Amino acid sequence: MTERVWGLLRRRPLAADALLAAALVAMELVFALITPRELWSRSLPVTVAWSVACAAPLVLRRVAPWPAIGAAVATLGLPAVTGLGAGVQGLTFAVLTFTVAARWQARRAAAAAAVLWVPVAVANVVAPVDGLLAVSPTLLVLNNLLVGLLSYAVGRVVQARQAANRALRERARVAEERQRSLAEQAVADERRRIARELHDVVAHHVSVMGVLATGARRVLRRDPDAADEVIGTIEETGRATLRELRRLLDVLRTDAEPDADLAPQPGLAGIETLTEQVREAGLPVTLRVDGDPVVVEEGVALAIYRIVQEALTNALKHAGAATAEVRIGYDGAAVVVEVTDDGRGPVPGSRGVGHGLVGMRERVGLYGGVLQAGARTGGGFRVHARIPVEQPGPVPA
Repeated sequence: MTERVWGLLRRRPLAADALLAAALVAMELVFALITPRELWSRSLPVTVAWSVACAAPLVLRRVAPWPAIGAAVATLGLPAVTGLGAGVQGLTFAVLTFTVAARWQARRAAAAAAVLWVPVAVANVVAPVDGLLAVSPTLLVLNNLLVGLLSYAVGRVVQARQAANRALRERARVAEERQRSLAEQAVADERRRIARELHDVVAHHVSVMGVLATGARRVLRRDPDAADEVIGTIEETGRATLRELRRLLDVLRTDAEPDADLAPQPGLAGIETLTEQVREAGLPVTLRVDGDPVVVEEGVALAIYRIVQEALTNALKHAGAATAEVRIGYDGAAVVVEVTDDGRGPVPGSRGVGHGLVGMRERVGLYGGVLQAGARTGGGFRVHARIPVEQPGPVPA
């Protein structure tokens, strides 16, 4: 409730300042009522009217500050003419000084404070206070000067704090925008990585299906049973491709994580199955493992699998009648992956191989490895990658 009231007053400064002026008038009235009647210098209605006249400039202190200052200075002449005391007049000058100091730049605020308090000093000298509260003009000038300086100083402190708060809010806003930008960039990078995954997986399966379909068509008449088996393999591969495609597209379509029941990403254990699929597709492939296998991170295992998959897919597409070899070597500090074939190699200018090599380089580079790819001496193509292993260890039984 309190926050709602303060919010309403901040949105309506004129009403808030009118309430402030009314509060000063009410305070003056309370002081008059608790003061013994024999000490009254004027009647109660005159006291209220004088207080209203002195506090009225405060209503305009934010919406029209210069007219408010002029009205406040104009009230200085009334005590000399009517003999009335200052009342809430001093508080009005202090509040106006605080307002300009808190809202304006230093030079403009200082000029407004001078416009307010220099006439006060002149009035103190020309028309000093008489009666019970009579004091010397010098003391009165010094007292008012102290009130003016204190009001101005408090206003400047408030302005400095407001400026600091604005700067903090701006820095927080910039930091939030930067964080949001980094998060969006991370999402975009992840989606690009997934798009490369989509290329690796789907391109391989589609290539296998194409080769199998060609083989099935060639043996369909003379060996229907073999053709039926190949077509069954095509069917299974097609279903696997659709499942993988659907999962990856779901990730690309939304920011949500994939469902928890998705199959894990392939790793080193899947390379043997991969070579069997390629062998069935028509490319004779041998798999050789050198050294003692070590435990590697899942990301490294996936990178090795994708490198072998991409290299064999390219061999299927471009090697022609050839054989291929996949070698996985462990030397303690790194895992070495090498895929070679003795075919005719990629066709010059082929874009598919170039795109695949870019993906392989990015994967290897991500884990601090080195990739070499190019034509072999004597024909064929060779892909060689070496990926460091941070903490090698024996494969658990």
